[in-house]
Amino acid sequence: MCDSECGCSKGLSQFRKFQKYFRALHCPIRWVIIRLLADKKLSTGEIYDMLKEAGEDISKSSLYYHLSELEEAGIIGLVEYRETGGGAPEKVWELKIKQIKINFLEDL
Repeated sequence: MCDSECGCSKGLSQFRKFQKYFRALHCPIRWVIIRLLADKKLSTGEIYDMLKEAGEDISKSSLYYHLSELEEAGIIGLVEYRETGGGAPEKVWELKIKQIKINFLEDL
């Protein structure tokens, strides 16, 4: 860790923001999910089916994990629950941000 006189703590909030996005976007399947949500709201089941159709080998539990990581980063958001045929309501997702901009000089 740097000493307090180096000035690195001034950019810490910007670094933390970058870290949050990097963690969410390091996995290629998440980029596919983002593209699927580009201009429409989709349920978890619809995303799963579209990924399968695209040849992605993913389990439902893996999909839930990827969706939660994207949600935690604020990239996608839960917009509603959709009733399904007798089962538990299904989550419906939308893209919350379409662009991430990093200003390396912010907080200096």
